[in-house]
Amino acid sequence: MLSVWFGPMEGAIYNTAMYFRNTFQEGWLDDPLAKEMIKGVDRAEVLSGRLVVSRVLGPVSPYELSGGVKTLLLIRNFPELVFNASTCGDNCARWILKMGREGDVTVNLRHIMDFGGRKFTVKVLNTGAVVHTMRELALEAAPLLDGGMS
Repeated sequence: MLSVWFGPMEGAIYNTAMYFRNTFQEGWLDDPLAKEMIKGVDRAEVLSGRLVVSRVLGPVSPYELSGGVKTLLLIRNFPELVFNASTCGDNCARWILKMGREGDVTVNLRHIMDFGGRKFTVKVLNTGAVVHTMRELALEAAPLLDGGMS
């Protein structure tokens, strides 16, 4: 199940770019889901653990992937850790939900991520509520973020 803590969270890894830079392993890109995420978010093709071809940037190393993809790869490879998923755009939301359907995943959000119009299951750790729609999520999360002003 996907669990989310809204707002500052002790122990969450906030600087995902630095964590990625220091932990990335080439074998991560052998994972079919990693390839799908990179294609879906960055519109890029994995050629090897060292080379990704982007439509926009051309050939790049995995270190040059978007911050969102880097965070998704961290969530995928360290499901026991909590990462700041606010480094991800809304185009990463479907992948976060997918990983949450496959196993227990906890992320930290500093904003209300748009998980789309379909039903989903997210546990809001701050309150213990389990929500299934964006309306339910927004009503639960807004008071937790900057006094509801986010």
